[in-house]
Amino acid sequence: MSSTLPAHLTLDELAHCSAPLPDVEVHGLDMGWYIVRLHQDNNVSLLIDQNGETQRFTGTQWIGRALAPLGFTHGTLTWADAADEMIGTDVPSVSAQQRLAYGVRVAFNQASL
Repeated sequence: MSSTLPAHLTLDELAHCSAPLPDVEVHGLDMGWYIVRLHQDNNVSLLIDQNGETQRFTGTQWIGRALAPLGFTHGTLTWADAADEMIGTDVPSVSAQQRLAYGVRVAFNQASL
């Protein structure tokens, strides 16, 4: 796979990424769902399933179980701000770099795999 991340990536495609591995953003959504965004050189790729739909997880432990075998050791947990989605607000959008800089580190525990 080239060094430029595509807009969407499956786990199988991610397994073929060469070093360095992209940074992992674990993005928390409402109702206990999490999605994964991969960041590398100002490119952001969304993890999708085999049907082309956004891959959703019900907990960070499931993300760790999917990514740890591929060599990933941690991710950065971020959340959407409700104000980001409100129409008519003057809240500036948050960049991908800001989300990663101010997120919470999450270790992918390999011992329990």
